[in-house]
Amino acid sequence: MGVKARKNRLLAERPLPQDGRSRRPGRSRAVRSVTVNLAESPLGWLHNRGHVTTRHYAAGEQLRLDWEKAQLPPVVTMQWDAPPLGKQTRAAPEDAAPTMRQIAARRRFDAATKAAGPGLRDILWRVVCAGEGMREAETALGWPARAGKLVLQMALDRLADHYRMR
Repeated sequence: MGVKARKNRLLAERPLPQDGRSRRPGRSRAVRSVTVNLAESPLGWLHNRGHVTTRHYAAGEQLRLDWEKAQLPPVVTMQWDAPPLGKQTRAAPEDAAPTMRQIAARRRFDAATKAAGPGLRDILWRVVCAGEGMREAETALGWPARAGKLVLQMALDRLADHYRMR
């Protein structure tokens, strides 16, 4: 990777959880840290480390793309547009009618999550769309540690079959 490519990545130093002092009194260990790419998605992280296949990654990215095109992510900011000149009220703007592309993307998203199945769509949405890490998704779903990766792989496999990816 070239120097220019490295500069464009969002990197941050994070201390490792097991870092710090040793558990034995009188002995100390040097503190270590790891460089984390903050722009990398949890699915991208799993793919880059060989935990999901390229087929699984492509299927997950297609689902995320449909989710974003359908404008399903929550909006976390207010609308800063100026009110129309003839309208002097400060009421919230009316919801705009969804476009045909949004409707089509919503249908594709719904069909894909339905194809994954009721037990698998939760982990798909949490990791692929919401960007939760595996540990957070497993905790939120009440699953034991390391169970989420296997279930996510099964969900991504069904998703790839639905998208007819080879």
